[in-house]
Amino acid sequence: MNVREVETEREFLARLEHGADWREELEELAAAEDLDAAWFTAMGAVQDAELWYYDQDDFEYKAARFEEPLEVAACVGNISLLEGELFAHTHAVLSRRSGQALAGHLDRATVFAGEVYVCELDTTLEREHDDATDLDLWL
Repeated sequence: MNVREVETEREFLARLEHGADWREELEELAAAEDLDAAWFTAMGAVQDAELWYYDQDDFEYKAARFEEPLEVAACVGNISLLEGELFAHTHAVLSRRSGQALAGHLDRATVFAGEVYVCELDTTLEREHDDATDLDLWL
């Protein structure tokens, strides 16, 4: 287990821009505020979305695309460095009009409205390839 004690630094509240990409907005906030380690939660709505599911047998992501308005019932993730670039590792639970929930790794989504809370951490989170899972995990 990779464990470290962290303390929080700065905290931010942000409203995501209508029509922008949800994850790119988080990465732009991180770049603007020089955040290379942070935790975030968010809520709102998107106009469409692409969720990824990691197939543990094939060691690859499978994409599911939804071209419909969806409520962001829950969104959680972290900011870290991946190959020297800021990366917003984002998971979301999205809701259809019927109330049916869709969930997974949020790769992209067009913001309808979004509100996010970001908490900077006093550490560096860098991702590196992990042979056992074939994923890029924290060092």
